Amino acid sequence: MSEQISERSSLWENFFRDRKKAEDDLEKLLLEVPIFSQLSQRELRQVCSIVHRRHYAPGEYIFTQGDPGLGMYVIERGKVEIIFQDDSGAEKKLALLADGDFFGDLSLLDESPRSATAVAQIDSKIIGFFRPDLVALLSRSPKLGTKILFKLGEVIGTRLRVTNEQLAKSNAELEKIRNRG
Repeated sequence: MSEQISERSSLWENFFRDRKKAEDDLEKLLLEVPIFSQLSQRELRQVCSIVHRRHYAPGEYIFTQGDPGLGMYVIERGKVEIIFQDDSGAEKKLALLADGDFFGDLSLLDESPRSATAVAQIDSKIIGFFRPDLVALLSRSPKLGTKILFKLGEVIGTRLRVTNEQLAKSNAELEKIRNRG
């Protein structure tokens, strides 16, 4: 009987050890995402308790262009392609994202329709952090919510600056081409 009890105890210990490892892995992954990078361990645990994990099969849509923006996603494991479809129906591949990359973060600030489609390219484990959860977090813990929002603003600001620089370069190159002709 005591052997059975010790076997059961070790089974439970393994179960909880695996669970603890998964929680630690999630915390490590989220710390790599700029929006969460400045959080304390306690704050990070609060965020980990409200994120959603989901598996996507190859070819499965995470969201489609035009869907309401509900939140951001972090790729725990896998590959996700971001695709834009223009008015004529032609598709343009914008990015191929992999482990640790995040996307859809603008929808944490506004619920505008998605500007592109996200599709899993291989079996993928994706973490979702959704706007309603962020709003609830802001109510419960304003300091933590504000920290996340400031980092989100910083990330979006950086992306906008890079986009503006790329646009300026493209416009300058286009102007050179026009002046030659």
